[in-house]
Amino acid sequence: MPVGSLYDLSGKIALVTGGSYGIGYAIASGFAAYGARIVFNDINQELVDKGLAAYRDAGVDALGYVCDVTDETAVRDLVRQIERDAGTIDILVNNAGIIKRIPMIEMDAADFRKVIDVDLNAPFIVAKAVLPAMIAKGAGKIINICSMMSELGRETVSAYAAAKGGLKMLTRNIASEYGQYNIQCNGIGPGYIETPQTAPLRAPDHPFNRFIISKTPAARWGTTDDLIGPAVFLASAASDFVNGHILYVDGGILAYIGKQP
Repeated sequence: MPVGSLYDLSGKIALVTGGSYGIGYAIASGFAAYGARIVFNDINQELVDKGLAAYRDAGVDALGYVCDVTDETAVRDLVRQIERDAGTIDILVNNAGIIKRIPMIEMDAADFRKVIDVDLNAPFIVAKAVLPAMIAKGAGKIINICSMMSELGRETVSAYAAAKGGLKMLTRNIASEYGQYNIQCNGIGPGYIETPQTAPLRAPDHPFNRFIISKTPAARWGTTDDLIGPAVFLASAASDFVNGHILYVDGGILAYIGKQP
């Protein structure tokens, strides 16, 4: 295969959950630049409209839907609707997620369950919904948005770390079960990324900003654009023999013990 065509996504239908803004929007826009047709969902109409406007301004003809990815019936209906509107899904990015920063002994079990539901159960539900068509087609790409918390713990994120650790293993298990059908399931583990949510933490004099810079060999926060190349690689023919891996896009944090005193 010519090298230039390895990353060609022309004719592919890509579903990005929670794709209205942030990491999901950046990845979907990257896919569109390589020829994919973009479909996305979010939890309410306001966010879907925001996403549609952003894609339109970027020259991307995207389709947006309201869907709660923790609702299995709603997800099955969403996938059927996408098949009617655009075609069968070739690429799934399980991006939708939440975090609750609460010390473990102060966290209600209901809050813990909510994080697990959105960050772990939902990727299972959506992957389950798209897999039959991928099996029938004999090809498919599933990308789960994991985290450095798939590998590391940190204060106040017990539920998130538990969910993202579980998502790492779900990724490997999907690869194990469905690799025989030419379906590749891999993960991307973003490091600390510049998003609207992290803006308050990135003030030059903020202690957390100094902490992240000191822990990152690249000596900067990542940008959402830093995730596009890895995502396109995992969505394209370039990764047809890559399965069950988590690609950490973290500027080297996980490889680094920190500066010696």
